[in-house]
Amino acid sequence: MTFPQGGTHGHLKSRVTPITSTLSAGSAAGWGRYDDAAVVKVYEKFTGVSVEGRPPILKKDEVLRYLPTKWPDDPIEEIQNLKRQTSSKVLVVLDDDPTGTQTVHDITVLTEWSTASISEQFHRRPSCFFILTNSRSLASEKAALLTKEICKNIDISARSVGNIDYTIVLRGDSTLRGHFPEEVDAAASVIGEVDSWIICPFFLQGGRYTIGDIHYVSDGDRLVPAGETEFSKDAAFGYKASNLRVWIEEKTKGRIPANTVASISIDLLRREGPAAVCKFLCNLHKGSVCIVNAASDRDIAVFAAGMIQAETKGLRFLCRSAASFVSARIGIRPRAPIGPKDLGIQSERNGGLIVVGSYVPKTTKQVEELKTQCSHLLKCLEISVDKLAMKSSKDREDEINRVAELAEVCLKAKKDTLLVTSRDLITGNSPFESLDINFKVSSALVEIVRHIQTRPRYILAKGGITSSDIATKALEARLAVVVGQAMAGVPLWQLGSGCRHPGVPYIVFPGNVGDCNALAEVVKNWASPFQSFSTKEILLAAESAGYAVGAFNVYNLEGIEAVVAAAEAERSPAILQIHPSALKHGGPALVAACISAAEQANVPITVHFDHGNSKHELLEALEMGFHSIMVDGSHFAFEENVSFTKYISAIAHSKDMTVEAELGRLSGTEDDLTIEDYEAMLTDVAQSQDFIHKTGVDALAICIGNVHGKYPAGGPKLKLDLLKDLHAVTSMEGVFLVLHGASGLPSEVIKACIENGVRKFNVNTEVRNAYMESLRNPQKDLIHVMLSAKEAMKAVVAEKMRLFGSAGKA
Repeated sequence: MTFPQGGTHGHLKSRVTPITSTLSAGSAAGWGRYDDAAVVKVYEKFTGVSVEGRPPILKKDEVLRYLPTKWPDDPIEEIQNLKRQTSSKVLVVLDDDPTGTQTVHDITVLTEWSTASISEQFHRRPSCFFILTNSRSLASEKAALLTKEICKNIDISARSVGNIDYTIVLRGDSTLRGHFPEEVDAAASVIGEVDSWIICPFFLQGGRYTIGDIHYVSDGDRLVPAGETEFSKDAAFGYKASNLRVWIEEKTKGRIPANTVASISIDLLRREGPAAVCKFLCNLHKGSVCIVNAASDRDIAVFAAGMIQAETKGLRFLCRSAASFVSARIGIRPRAPIGPKDLGIQSERNGGLIVVGSYVPKTTKQVEELKTQCSHLLKCLEISVDKLAMKSSKDREDEINRVAELAEVCLKAKKDTLLVTSRDLITGNSPFESLDINFKVSSALVEIVRHIQTRPRYILAKGGITSSDIATKALEARLAVVVGQAMAGVPLWQLGSGCRHPGVPYIVFPGNVGDCNALAEVVKNWASPFQSFSTKEILLAAESAGYAVGAFNVYNLEGIEAVVAAAEAERSPAILQIHPSALKHGGPALVAACISAAEQANVPITVHFDHGNSKHELLEALEMGFHSIMVDGSHFAFEENVSFTKYISAIAHSKDMTVEAELGRLSGTEDDLTIEDYEAMLTDVAQSQDFIHKTGVDALAICIGNVHGKYPAGGPKLKLDLLKDLHAVTSMEGVFLVLHGASGLPSEVIKACIENGVRKFNVNTEVRNAYMESLRNPQKDLIHVMLSAKEAMKAVVAEKMRLFGSAGKA
């Protein structure tokens, strides 16, 4: 084992002797029966440098490997047996932010603390329940008053129910940030003197270990003393000491000297077990403060079993702990992470809402990784902290309204939506000013979420204060149930009745949990498995904003990818369109590829079957998963066209498909379908209204002089007056106008058509020509041929999207 080198600790030139023999030598030298600080002692012995004031960074694997073997018996079984055999105390956890539910499941969380609510919980005789105080967001005086108020209500409720004995746990941050000793003093002033305060910040999922009384934060393969981390530099809750004895003296301003603090070692836990813990606690002087060392969940379970034994002997304790102690104390075993399928919400299609307010560096890294990995799943809305906290009230209000409006649109469009505060940390000149800035930001996040009316598929809140405020203030939750964890250390709640979105899964993501990929992994697991839109929704959006959507004929994967890539690059909706000849060639595989591409795209895209002119092919198409179809009965006489269209339309509408039909007849050639000039006819205005009434179609393809394929040498001669009259009829009926033959139309004609109501343009020839032209350029490999073709088609598609006005509308 090699120890840290350089710096103020001197330079260790050679490898230290094997640690097992060194530990034995240290023990023989009288380091103490219950001293876990062997590694530090070895370091001091071999370097001759004292590190008492500044513990070194250690190698995690080597430190954990050479600790004593864990206690062999499972203490959870013993705890469960003790609970069955005795009237075990109810554990009431006052959580200073919602992240304390990181290790439990099937536990109730109260977000208000009336005696009626607390009494109701006591009547149920649970092993545990949480009260969310969110006290970490308050100044210390207010936090103490709040704790005292809650403890009084707990005591009154317990007495009113009768025969209720309870233990209070003040769940705090595992990196030692919070109102200590103020909250503990406040609780003690209500419940009276206890036999001991228990201090236990160990939290495995967060990488927090206490070894030799030093509290460590895991950083990759290292154990960094807590006093050397960014957490100790917290603007409101900073500290210097990593040794918990010294930390207690520091936080109590010398009222509790370090040398009076008791300590339960890992050696005692692992070699002597719960009975030794009980004996140790029973031998403490009344009113003592006791640290619990731990490097595994088994260690905490051993301590909890010994503590319960001591409680059966009449001892009373007041605990300040991280999350791991709570689950051990009530005998809960870990449960596998829970996903959307476990809660039965996989069919819900609204976007999920992700709210990030935490500023710890780990959160910032996780957000960046989330945006990198999930850009295709997310709409990211950054919120300016400067405008929220430092500018005028109008700037603040404008920013809140801007973000809320965009979020509402995104959620309705089934997009998972990330609301993230700008990452430049703004702090005040004092802890009070920093808390005030935090309050302004957090309250703005609350206002934004309150403005959003759409029910999200799920809600994820990142950071303790953020998740508390969103739950209690924005969503007005008064009660929730912890159903488990979305991933290790990340609580998953279901919001109770009476809140704004009852039953919505609520993921409470602590600011300092997980590696840089953790947030992205949770979002990928909870994001909608696909984004599904209807062609009608796309056209409604176009009608509302006065633009048109391109429907692009595709024949193969390159064409599909070209349309999707252009749509995503231009932030435009689009329609992938398959002609009967292309369907005959590509079959169901082509349709499946289009549907998959549409579902995975990060903009609205649908798949349309074009020019279905026989009952057989249309009935087949209805079963293939298209979002919309075109019933082309234009080759029939009017009444036969009506009958044919009405029949197919009824079946399609029963499947929630959008139906387009054609009235009039275009000349020209599309694929292998040719209509001679003498067969073409313009759309009749009077007939169009009758046709719409009888068929119930959603969109009408019209002929106003447009043609399939190339226009004649004289150019297109569209009858815009006829288009205007047709629009007057169709707009009253809520039917969208479609223009086939958009390839080759000048920009001014396109714009005039859009102004007169055209909402869908069919594009084929120009995209096909781009493909064919790309094949003239020699390439080294087939993959280069396909890439070249894709890029050529993408350029044409993107140009059309800009021309149609759909760019930037997704």
